[in-house]
Amino acid sequence: METEVAAPIRVALVDDHAVVRRGLRAFLDTEPDIEVVADAENGADALALLQRMAADGTLPDVVLMDLQMEPVDGIVATRQIRGTFFGVEVVALTSFADQGRVHAALEAGASGYILKDADAHEVAEAVRAAHRGELQLDPAVARRLMSSLRATPPSDPGAELTSRELEVLQLVGAGAANKVIAARLQISERTARTHVSNILRKLGLHSRTQVALWAVRAGFADEPRQPSA
Repeated sequence: METEVAAPIRVALVDDHAVVRRGLRAFLDTEPDIEVVADAENGADALALLQRMAADGTLPDVVLMDLQMEPVDGIVATRQIRGTFFGVEVVALTSFADQGRVHAALEAGASGYILKDADAHEVAEAVRAAHRGELQLDPAVARRLMSSLRATPPSDPGAELTSRELEVLQLVGAGAANKVIAARLQISERTARTHVSNILRKLGLHSRTQVALWAVRAGFADEPRQPSA
């Protein structure tokens, strides 16, 4: 019996510098499991592009999103993409020093971020991790993000979550993927996905990243670790 080959991860690039888009495309074109299917030069163009792709049934799996663009920046575009196009993940492109915008991008629903000077392997891994629904944050930035979030914990945290959902919440907060959650709790991966979806709905959030940040802010988890295999 022949082994079914997984379809490549479909990626859209959004950056206002053509040279950056060309460089990212050159990086990713060397990866057999990743296909760059579209690009846009700003957030407004990206949203229009995804609307057309949605109408054609050709949405990308992951968007690599620059944060600093005009007239619609990457944070606004990320929030709108995560709220409009179900299943499309966003990875922010930023600089290490841009702490405030990284924080805002994660709160908007980005699945993580990569540095613009990252090498091809790091860019590809960020795309794969987002496609798997995993949370990846640079540890140094994560610590500072978690410190700021702990200063303002939400009121009545987790009141609407079931005991099982609270267990799942703790694992998502630790950076665990659905496969790991399923193994830890001895449930199916599909059930793990359902619990995560229910948590997102009950907390009014749009991404696993937001769930992880919420879990830390509410005291249910420590700072996210790198995803488990």
